Amino acid sequence: MNESEILTLLQKYQNGTLSNEEKDKLDAWYLYKVSNSKLQLSEQQLNDSYEYLKSQLSLEKETKVISLWQRVAVAASIAVVLGTGIFYFTKTEKQVNPVVQKVQDIAPGGNRGILTLSNGKQIILSDVSKEGAIAKEGDDEEVTVKLSANGVVTYIINSEANKTKGDVASFNTLSTPLGGQYNIILGDGTKVFLNAVSSIKYPTQFNGDKRIVELEGEAYFEVSKNKSKPFIVKCGNQMVEVLGTHFNIHNYNDEKFVKTTLLEGSVAVSHGNERVVLKPGQQSNVSGTLGKIQVKEVDTDLAVAWKNGRFKFDNADLKTVMKQLERWYGIKVEYRGNVSDVRFNGGTFMNKNLSEVLKVLELSNIKFKVEGKTIIVYP
Repeated sequence: MNESEILTLLQKYQNGTLSNEEKDKLDAWYLYKVSNSKLQLSEQQLNDSYEYLKSQLSLEKETKVISLWQRVAVAASIAVVLGTGIFYFTKTEKQVNPVVQKVQDIAPGGNRGILTLSNGKQIILSDVSKEGAIAKEGDDEEVTVKLSANGVVTYIINSEANKTKGDVASFNTLSTPLGGQYNIILGDGTKVFLNAVSSIKYPTQFNGDKRIVELEGEAYFEVSKNKSKPFIVKCGNQMVEVLGTHFNIHNYNDEKFVKTTLLEGSVAVSHGNERVVLKPGQQSNVSGTLGKIQVKEVDTDLAVAWKNGRFKFDNADLKTVMKQLERWYGIKVEYRGNVSDVRFNGGTFMNKNLSEVLKVLELSNIKFKVEGKTIIVYP
């Protein structure tokens, strides 16, 4: 993009008319400039530049919470005003050393999964897995398991063979490792997007009066409508019942809450003797230590950002952010000092190397030291 295009995007951002596509372009441009520049913006230098630019582009007052997009706007605006890339505007313009040292980079995750069949056989799935039939299930092989051209596990029911079957079904499990995601279409047509370090257990065909699956980790569901056969997700200490809808469940063992976020339709969340029905835009929080289900209005884009290939944060604390990086990059994070008061707004793409993501987080003055697959965090 040339300077005129960048300035146009920045002005749209200031006016609140920046589209998601334009936002992605500006984000990508900024991260590219940061990753290819020898100069970095410290907090003080950013503030100095910010004061100067308020008179140039009428920027609003900066909030206390770290906002990636405010910093993108400021830093990118400096590049436009000076015409020299990512620099800061001061009287002396001295160079600043980057906090993240140049080390062997860590690549992002991708399509990786393990399909466990009813007989215990495991099939390793990846970007390079060959499409076509990969297994047969059932005594009469009435279910064919296929891998589509775009890397999605699908189940094809042989209706003729299925006529003689009773209510007994075979069960499969799809799981993802660190740095893995995978998608599946169940026998009823329900689409499931499985996030990293997650697993879903399900029948190869739904024979009874209910469609029941079990989830650990995180998944986004687009449930095929069937009013006579409710779809039920068992996870942790809660149960989610739907007829046909779109929702996300976040159920990691190392986090306090099981979060169910509804995007479309309605779902009933049960925990102990309590049951609540969510409306679109609502999220329930369930914990073994809570006496009741908590329900709140949320930005659903945050809950499903991972499915759309993005990290996205809204006043997120540092440890929550780093847990996402641990799962996606297969790293271990250690903390040296108190970082509990550090929070983030904004986000970036998940297809970037780890160093590029850390550069974004560095804008909060958090320091990172990379030692192999271990990231040490300093306040």
